[in-house]
Amino acid sequence: QIAIAMNIKKYVFSQMTSFLPKRYFERLVEKSNDRTKSWSISFWNQLLVLIFGQLDGCNSLRELTDITIAHSSKSYHLGFGKTPITRSTLSKANMLRDYRVFESFAYHMVNLAQQKRIDKEFDLNGTFYAFDSTTIDLCLSLYDWARFRSTKSGIKVHTQLDIRTEISTSFTITDAVVHDVNAMDSIAYEPFACYIFDRGYFDLRRLYHINEVSSFFVIREKRRPKYEITAGEDVLEGTDNVLQDQTIRFTGKRNCTNYPSEIRRIVYYSPEMNRTFTYYTNNFYLKASDIALLYKNRWKVELFFKFLKQHLRVKSFWGNSENAVRIQIYVAIITYCLVAIIESELKLNRDIYEVMRILGSSMLVKDNIKDLFSHAEYDILYKNDGQLELDFTS
Repeated sequence: QIAIAMNIKKYVFSQMTSFLPKRYFERLVEKSNDRTKSWSISFWNQLLVLIFGQLDGCNSLRELTDITIAHSSKSYHLGFGKTPITRSTLSKANMLRDYRVFESFAYHMVNLAQQKRIDKEFDLNGTFYAFDSTTIDLCLSLYDWARFRSTKSGIKVHTQLDIRTEISTSFTITDAVVHDVNAMDSIAYEPFACYIFDRGYFDLRRLYHINEVSSFFVIREKRRPKYEITAGEDVLEGTDNVLQDQTIRFTGKRNCTNYPSEIRRIVYYSPEMNRTFTYYTNNFYLKASDIALLYKNRWKVELFFKFLKQHLRVKSFWGNSENAVRIQIYVAIITYCLVAIIESELKLNRDIYEVMRILGSSMLVKDNIKDLFSHAEYDILYKNDGQLELDFTS
């Protein structure tokens, strides 16, 4: 009750940022050789202002600083410092400060979010990652450093998403011209973990490397390669929608060289989509239907990208330099992890996206965070006999 009473006096945004490990962030700043540490705007002030902009959905640096200056009387209590942060000051900080401080903190937040959400229910036991990338288009005249076509600029964010916790565990920012399969070389494969790829990553040499380091993979067929069946037959119709579960060897000279071992080939019929999918995996332990379930869960990484682009600021940037773009992407990931930690710590039992939407629109009120999610919702239902009934759910 005392904690709740104390929180009522604090803005929702301040309650949120209290979940950030400030001491860890300050140690990262101390270890850096950044000469801007003595500026009036501290690294911490900068981080909180950028998180505020992410949650508020600001489309430009001017919009962000206009809002914070308009609420300058609250600046100290929100963690922005005693004096309002001007656009020129924040612009210089984003352009000149070492982005690696924010990158390291983002990875620390990822680890914290994973630990908080590791008990999240999932249909299978084990460690499962979905790996994919998204391209962020940029204006060529403003972002010439990211040119990848004669008329376009852009970057790619390669992400490894923990399917169980829905947290991105690694993220690499590259030029948009970098092919997806090349990003597979940067993955630190965990023994016995399973990695799920779209067919754009169908590279047998790299997939065989996963097999060699005792990890597993699931990937969709890109083009049907030549192969011979060494075991397995067509599955009886109606068995978990699995049409074929075979052990094969590639027979083409190049494919056989790149992947010299046996591999499992599964053909699955999706009744929801009324089409068949073919998967390859080196996992001979899980049921064929479970392999199909894992690939189906790959859509979570697509949702993650969609969420980043729609609800966080990673399409309209607050600076034109590569350093500013990197800082903004890392702060977006920090913000996502912060909301995930809050949802888990306060046991809100809500979708991360829903929690972020509600918190983002309530940052300057002084309600307790839990109170924002404890109001009863009700649906008006009519019985067949016409009698009105109120169905309350918390």
